[in-house]
Amino acid sequence: MKHLVSSLKIMLISLLVLLSTSPVGTVSAGTNIWTSNGPAGGVIFSLAIDPATPATLYAGTFHGVFKSTNGGGSWIAVNNGLTGANVWALVIDPATPTTVYAGSNGNGVFKSTNGGASWNTANTGLGNTSVHTLVINSVTPATLYAGTDGDGVFKSTNGGGNWSPVNTNLTDSIVYSLTIDPTTPSTLYAGTKTGGVFTSTNGGGTWNAIGLDACEVWSLKIDPTMSSTIYAGTRPGGMCTGGVYKSTNSGADWLPVNTDLSNTTVNTLVIDPATPTTLYIGTWGGGVFKSTNGGGNWNAANPALNVVFALVIDPVTPTTLYAGTYGDGVVKSTNGGGNWEVVNTGLFAAHVFSLAIDPQTPTNLYSGTFGGVFKSTDGGGSWNAPSLTATNVTALAIDPTTPTTLYAGENWNIGVLKSTNGGEDWLPANTGLTNTFVQALIIDPSAPATLYAGTDGGGVFKSTNGAGNWSAVNTELTHTHIYALAIDPATPATLYAGTDGGVFKSVNSGGSWSTSGLSTDQVLALAINPVTPTTLYAGTYAGVYKSTNSGGSWGIFGLTTNQVRALAIDPATPTIIYAGTDGNGPFKSKNGGASWIAFNNGLAMAHVYALAIDPATPTMLYAGTWDGVFAIQQVVYPVYLPIIKRSP
Repeated sequence: MKHLVSSLKIMLISLLVLLSTSPVGTVSAGTNIWTSNGPAGGVIFSLAIDPATPATLYAGTFHGVFKSTNGGGSWIAVNNGLTGANVWALVIDPATPTTVYAGSNGNGVFKSTNGGASWNTANTGLGNTSVHTLVINSVTPATLYAGTDGDGVFKSTNGGGNWSPVNTNLTDSIVYSLTIDPTTPSTLYAGTKTGGVFTSTNGGGTWNAIGLDACEVWSLKIDPTMSSTIYAGTRPGGMCTGGVYKSTNSGADWLPVNTDLSNTTVNTLVIDPATPTTLYIGTWGGGVFKSTNGGGNWNAANPALNVVFALVIDPVTPTTLYAGTYGDGVVKSTNGGGNWEVVNTGLFAAHVFSLAIDPQTPTNLYSGTFGGVFKSTDGGGSWNAPSLTATNVTALAIDPTTPTTLYAGENWNIGVLKSTNGGEDWLPANTGLTNTFVQALIIDPSAPATLYAGTDGGGVFKSTNGAGNWSAVNTELTHTHIYALAIDPATPATLYAGTDGGVFKSVNSGGSWSTSGLSTDQVLALAINPVTPTTLYAGTYAGVYKSTNSGGSWGIFGLTTNQVRALAIDPATPTIIYAGTDGNGPFKSKNGGASWIAFNNGLAMAHVYALAIDPATPTMLYAGTWDGVFAIQQVVYPVYLPIIKRSP
């Protein structure tokens, strides 16, 4: 047989196999990896300042710890080993400031010996309890005390190596605050929820009640030059008027010192170490107040801060102080509270519940957070400071015909707010809304003045005049805790409500409701196929359900070990679905939910509470998490295949 080929020439010819031709995304989006540029800020529960190097600070947030080494100029997350921890308390070893302790909500105490670079649990004997407060003995820094949420006080004498309860005669086990006498460290004081203030003179061996038993005592501080003088920050309730109380005899007697203090719900209190008659308090709703005469009278020092959970003072330059806020992140004053500046660069700790994209200008993006509404005009590349602050924005809705009109649903007893200028200004829009704990909002696409609000315990409310007034529409809606709403885009009179008892359906614009085939699970998210509206999906505490007959019947469609908090459907390819889970990041299905793959590069352990797809570029996706807004641009790269060409 003759060789048909006398010579073989191998030529590598580029064959471009394009599986996607998606355009490059906005500045915020990573290519095939989730990335974030904010919003900066968030809820700051705790602050700690390095006593040796005061430019070094730590901030405890909903989701770990951030660190600054330049006085708040910039921040980085320092969460290796601390993933998922809600940090309520921070304390630094004064002798070895690279040793830091973090008290968490439900995970006990963590310890770092390298300035936050890595963390390890320090819970032997303590367990995964919730820790409100941590204090350290400045003379013997291996001795620490932890005040817990229901288990009293624990003590460690070996740097958190192990802990023992020290609760003899401590009749209230919810301990919000602890402080140690700087001159006699065996003496300490505990502020509790219902028992007032307790003292121990033997290092926690035994306790005695010493007053304020009608008050919740959230903060305790001792005058560093006169240890018999103690201040207690309290909250009003029952027989307690709240505000600040002062004792000059080690707690034997207490007197209120609230002259000119217009807000008496005190979260935190600090004393100027150089001038102990100068005090600062952080309040719930009134910002920071200052006294220069030991509590004799008070002056507001920026009430615009609203809710302040934490305060720390620079020990070297006491006119410099930092405030940890509810939603505004960290703010700093260098003149004793006279002026404040936001210092949040890199502090991406905003807890995002909701997202909304401007349908006409998709680079305009809004995020509803545990602290207000932020806006980005460059697709999440940067964010404006929130115009609506100190509120939990759980839902957002944009008028599709007039996108400068938008609505915010809030579950902190405000209800619905409305903006007509792209989020710059907001006004309450609650007339007739008898339940103001709003968890879902949706707009009728065919009649944008018609809105529906889902509430926590009040069912569904409807407005037909742009939130001018509301009426309850709950006939036969037997479950009134509403977590999600969806509207049929082809037949807007058809609505679905995700409740604590499954999915309910209305075919007459909320006039009446009926149960669907899904009635046994709590429904947290709903999504309707925009091309085939008879197909819809429900996210629940036990995965994703799917119906192909308008909710008549449902089948379980995967992710059964996940709480599914958010769902989004690709408008161009509706078989592509995304699911946001509580703790395992986002997932993606390419076949209508038949199977799922983890879609969490960069968000592996994230709590995803909101998802939004760019309507103009559906490969661009946004996720609202406990750590801000993340974006991803999906690109499938070209594949080059070799072709062998034979010549005769």
